[in-house]
Amino acid sequence: MRLARGRAPSRALSVEATNLPEEGRADCRQTEAGQTAVAARATSGTTRAETASGAGYTARHLQVLEGLEAVRKRPGMYIGSTDQRGLMHCVWEIIDNAVDEALNGSCDRIDVILAADGSVEVRDNGRGIPVDIEPRTGLSGVEVVFTKLHAGGKFGGGSYTASGGLHGVGASVVNALSARLDVEVDRGGKTYAMSFRRGEPGLFVDAAGPHTPDAAFTAYETGSELKVIGKAPRGVSGSRVRFWPDRQIFLKEAQLDLDSLRDRARQTSFLVPGLALVVRDERPSTVAARGGVFEETFHHLGGISEYAEYLAPDPAMTAVWRLQGSGRFTETVPVLDDRGHMTPTEVERECGVDVAVRWGTGYDAKVSSFVNIIATPKGGSHVVGFEQAMLKIFRKQLEVNSRRLKVGTDKVEKDDILAGLTAVITVRLAEPQFEGQTKEVLGTAAVRAIVARVVEQELTARLTSTKRDDKAQSALLLDKIVSEMKSRISARVHKETQRKKTLLESSSLPAKLADCRTSDVERSELFIVEGDSALGTAKLARSSDYQALLPIRGKILNVQKASVADMLKNAECAAIIQVIGAGSGRSFDLDSARYGKVIIMSDADVDGAHIRTLLLTLFFRYMRPLVAAGRVYAAMPPLHRLEVMGGPGKKNEYIYTYNEAQMRATRVALERKGRRVKEPPQRYKGLGEMDADQLADTTMDPRHRTLRRVTLGEAEEAVRMAEGVFDLLMGNDVAPRKDFIIDSAGSLDRERIDA
Repeated sequence: MRLARGRAPSRALSVEATNLPEEGRADCRQTEAGQTAVAARATSGTTRAETASGAGYTARHLQVLEGLEAVRKRPGMYIGSTDQRGLMHCVWEIIDNAVDEALNGSCDRIDVILAADGSVEVRDNGRGIPVDIEPRTGLSGVEVVFTKLHAGGKFGGGSYTASGGLHGVGASVVNALSARLDVEVDRGGKTYAMSFRRGEPGLFVDAAGPHTPDAAFTAYETGSELKVIGKAPRGVSGSRVRFWPDRQIFLKEAQLDLDSLRDRARQTSFLVPGLALVVRDERPSTVAARGGVFEETFHHLGGISEYAEYLAPDPAMTAVWRLQGSGRFTETVPVLDDRGHMTPTEVERECGVDVAVRWGTGYDAKVSSFVNIIATPKGGSHVVGFEQAMLKIFRKQLEVNSRRLKVGTDKVEKDDILAGLTAVITVRLAEPQFEGQTKEVLGTAAVRAIVARVVEQELTARLTSTKRDDKAQSALLLDKIVSEMKSRISARVHKETQRKKTLLESSSLPAKLADCRTSDVERSELFIVEGDSALGTAKLARSSDYQALLPIRGKILNVQKASVADMLKNAECAAIIQVIGAGSGRSFDLDSARYGKVIIMSDADVDGAHIRTLLLTLFFRYMRPLVAAGRVYAAMPPLHRLEVMGGPGKKNEYIYTYNEAQMRATRVALERKGRRVKEPPQRYKGLGEMDADQLADTTMDPRHRTLRRVTLGEAEEAVRMAEGVFDLLMGNDVAPRKDFIIDSAGSLDRERIDA
């Protein structure tokens, strides 16, 4: 099919000043509409003076960019950057166009293929890009979509009830930044195809092998062609877009990120229930790393309720509550009329709101917001409306229940409510307005009031419900919010008190703390020791210059099961938080910590391992930045002491071992050398059995000791895994812990507890 080409060549129209010769005169002639302007005369000295002062800056210096050249000139304006983030943004643009078809109910499968040659292909079974002629340009719908900025079926409101955005630049921007782009459309029983090179339509002369951007290319001069390359099965429609990113634009180190693609596909499958997204990676690096082609399918039916459960980093306190509703608003928008003019028109919109909220036992908040299927990581009007409604609702509920909760005159703040909250906020509306092409902030102002009204109505109904489960969960939630509020107030009062202290006032540190003399945080160490017996020996073994000691009485409170209020009331937990001096929970400030190392020094037995786990639970739950910074350690006291006979005139030698296997191996090695070990070897039941020298040599002296550092991975998956471990070992659910103990009993012996 041949189509008349009705557009100007995609080239930059530039008008620049001409340098005049040093001496003499020059005529500058411009022709417009067949008329010649009057020649302008100027000397070289005058020209240089005008240029230096800026007086010579005229319209002749302006440069007009046409077509897609503006995109190639300033790609960061359209995709944010030319590194990996910008490259992945191009992939999102094509995927989002396919997802828009799914939102319209016309598509249920999308395939994303990372090909071995560095290209990306996106396939969908939607309606297919229009192939008929667009009347104003005289071009096919395919060419309009991929060559014209601000073109698409989402502006008029007739083709899409909800879409990713209104910019209309996605496909054309990707085309402009691609060394080659091929598009195929199945529609009306035929398969259509068209190719582009850096935004310019034309023909590639491909050899017998696979398609490549280096193939010979001939641009269309007078007319473009949307070719029919085959027949499509009856009732089959869809689009296939394959593009090769232009390495003239993107940085050399910019690579397609499989993990980011999987996260985005998983996220989209949650947001569009029933849509299947298949991610396939055929790149040689992936094949070598994974032992074959990687392929994964994402298909979820639970929607954002399932998504909230997936995102939650802590054990649940409430079930996932769905808050759904809608509202209408009017806005004045410019609409393109039949003559090609933009006419301001007042239109009525409908905004659908769907929110999933769930509170957990933690204090970190995780709020994810979306407009249609577009993530808005920086929020916008829908997030503002959600937060305003939450603050209004809970202030009212605390006022109603103030007698039971003993709130007093204190006001709850937003951070108190959001503590432990996992929320997924989605709104659906036609023609959303974003702040910038990267679509990170929703700008439609009317959405704020609609979201606030829906959340207020639905959540109030849930909190005031007479159902048994809802009443129990609401009571727990209100208690948690009040505890968070009181913790915040206590932390603020404590900080103000510390600020007001003078040198003449007494310290508020616990009396049982044996502090060190140094004020150098990086050098100082805090040993949390088990019991007073170990404290007495440790005082003699430590270096009082930089080593502090804090004894605890046996097994402290299990904070995984206890509430925040119970934790703060517990003497041992409060003493640890007070001594470290950096607060707890959301108010924890790592820079305020009084010690560079916090070392847990417990006995090398089952009880010692349990105490260490309880302390680590406290640090993970309420002082997580301390663990993440790698400033929490576990001491490794020995289990045995072997006394090796030195022979006549020689002193006996002492060797410490930390488990049964090491002791047996050491004894065998000594016997082979002909050395005799005094029987029986000494076995330490606890740290209190050691004298000061032995404790210093084995556990406290940095020159000889061995410490086990406790760390936490930065990735969300690592945090989620740690949450699962602590919930399994220390949580309220007994049955999973029992199963774990039974299953692991055969593979773990007592000697490996501290190994």
